[in-house]
Amino acid sequence: MNKIEMIMPKMGESIMEGTILKWLKKEGDYIKEDESVLEVATDKVDTEIPSTCSGKISQLLVKEGDIVNVGAPIALIESDEVNNEDNQENSFADTLENNFEDLKEDLKPDPAPASSPENKIKENLKSNKFFSPLVLNIASKENISISDLEKITGTGENNRITKYDLLKYLEDKNLEVPVNTQSLPEEIILKEGEEIIETDRVRKIISERMVESKRISAHVTSFVEADITDVFNTRKKIKDEFLEKNGFPLSFNPVFISCVSKALQEYPLMNISFKNNKIIKKNYINIGIAVALQDDNLIVPVLKDCDKLSFMEMAEKSNVLINNARNNNLSPDDLDGGTFTISNVGSFGNIMGTPIILQPQVGILAIGSIRKTPSVIETSKGDEIGIRNKLYLSHSYDHRIIDGAIGGKFAQKVAENIENFDLLSDIEL
Repeated sequence: MNKIEMIMPKMGESIMEGTILKWLKKEGDYIKEDESVLEVATDKVDTEIPSTCSGKISQLLVKEGDIVNVGAPIALIESDEVNNEDNQENSFADTLENNFEDLKEDLKPDPAPASSPENKIKENLKSNKFFSPLVLNIASKENISISDLEKITGTGENNRITKYDLLKYLEDKNLEVPVNTQSLPEEIILKEGEEIIETDRVRKIISERMVESKRISAHVTSFVEADITDVFNTRKKIKDEFLEKNGFPLSFNPVFISCVSKALQEYPLMNISFKNNKIIKKNYINIGIAVALQDDNLIVPVLKDCDKLSFMEMAEKSNVLINNARNNNLSPDDLDGGTFTISNVGSFGNIMGTPIILQPQVGILAIGSIRKTPSVIETSKGDEIGIRNKLYLSHSYDHRIIDGAIGGKFAQKVAENIENFDLLSDIEL
């Protein structure tokens, strides 16, 4: 009987580690290939990890609550299957190779003096101990030397230093805690009629990301009104027939996604990320769709390659993504790789908003509620007053790299695409 290492799998392009939430199996249990063995949490999603082979779990190598790097062993499985060590080594090598660009981007410094924080990362790489990119990043920001890092006792796998070990070290040394973490809060003294409600893990992550985004990006928001009357009336006429034939409802979401995708193709500077004072151009369009959950939290699944999808493909795939988000069936890859985000605040009755950018993107579009509005209509007989269905587009963008002209023109282009959208020519009935 062979012993096979089960490793922490890759769970998205930018995810380098995960927290063990819960073991679903215990030592001695027999499992089948693809049977769920444990639950893992990342900063993007909670997911179940299946076994890569059938057999008996002989040893669990990590505990619940441990933070484990991608590619690290998490369990030993006794199996009758052939133990191809070369395949395991290749799998681990593939994991490192697939994540190499992220590691290289995180660790690649600009030319700087030897005493700069960037060069401290180079010094760390010469250490005999392993430090994760996250630990190295915090250490460089806090000017912690390699010699100081090596003195810290790690609580992770193989005594590796985790983020929490480093934060405790900073706390003990009375150093400033990084901006993406929270110092010890002041004691809360409740008054009569008040109570404390603990926030869940997802809300804490959202909170940290929103504060971090406001710190990083110079947010500016432009507002544009769009007339969606033609699309509104066409959808109203055909939505029942569409549902009967296709098996899923015809919402406004694919219309908005299509219009944004076309605008991004015309304004590619909105389809970038901005990191280390460098523009990273994206030659693909992946649009994140903000989805409100039943627990009032928010999650943003990503519709990939929108510029290559037909309208019907957008309609079907976005419907599946949104349903999976609401039913907690998203995979880590469903949340990764977004280049621009839309948020339909109109579903809450809001007419406009000032959305916060999802880093490292440079723009996000909030779509307001559709309202019947008296409007001036230009006709061949002159101007007339009529009732039109209109909405506001609220476009927040990063003013560090996006000027008002581009940010405003992009929003106007989306509005123009909505007003000229021919729904009947794009659907199948």
